[in-house]
Amino acid sequence: VSCGDVRQLRFGFKVAVISRDSSRLEKLRAFVSPSTRDKLITLVGNVGSEEGAEEAKQALLKAAGKVTDVVSSLGFSWWQGGPPHTQPLKELVWVLETLLLSTFVSWKVFFPLVRDNPRCTYTFVTGGAGEKVLMPGTGFLTVGAASALAFCQVLREEYPDVPCKLNQLKINSGVAPPERMAPGYLNHLDLGEAVAALVERTNESHKIFSINGPDDLKTFLQ
Repeated sequence: VSCGDVRQLRFGFKVAVISRDSSRLEKLRAFVSPSTRDKLITLVGNVGSEEGAEEAKQALLKAAGKVTDVVSSLGFSWWQGGPPHTQPLKELVWVLETLLLSTFVSWKVFFPLVRDNPRCTYTFVTGGAGEKVLMPGTGFLTVGAASALAFCQVLREEYPDVPCKLNQLKINSGVAPPERMAPGYLNHLDLGEAVAALVERTNESHKIFSINGPDDLKTFLQ
C-alpha cells in the first residue's frame, strides 16, 4: 500500500502512514523522492488497541489536519510452525488479533473521520488466504483472513447507505518486489497503483474488486 501512497504523493496529496514498526516507516521515507517527502507523514502507532488507535488518530489530525481517504491494509508474514493440533491457543488468538481485531479497532476509530462525506473513501485491502489454505502450516492465517472478509461483508450490509465510499480490494495472488517475482505474482509497485486508483474512483461504493493475477491488475488499471 505504501506504493499507492507514492502515487498520491505525486499528485500533491498529503499521505499519512501508521505502523507499529518504525524501521518500516524509515524504509518508506527513504523510498520516497525527496521532492515529495515533505508531504509524507509517518506515525508510529498501535492500531490493534483502542487506546493506541485513538492516540494515532489524534497524532494524525494534529499533523494532517483533515482526513479524506483511509486505506486499511493489515497483514503480516507468518508461519504457524506445524499442523493445527500442535499449536497453542495463543497462536490462533494472535492471528485473530492481527487480522480481525485490529481491522475492527482501526475501522471503529478512523471511519468516523470520513463516514458522512460522499467525497471520502474507506478502502479495505484483503487477500485470498481467507478462502483457501495457502500451504500446510498456514491454516490459522486462513481463519484470520476469513474473519476479515466476513467483517467487510458485515459493514457493507449494515451500512448500505453511508455517504462515504466503502470498498474492498481483494488480492488473490502473491505480491513481491521485482527481484522476488514468481509466475502469477503481482509487482508490489503495480499493486500500489491499483490501491491508489481505487481510492480515486469516488463513484464506486460497497463493492469487492478482486485481482487474481497480473492480467486482472492490468485490466483494473485501464
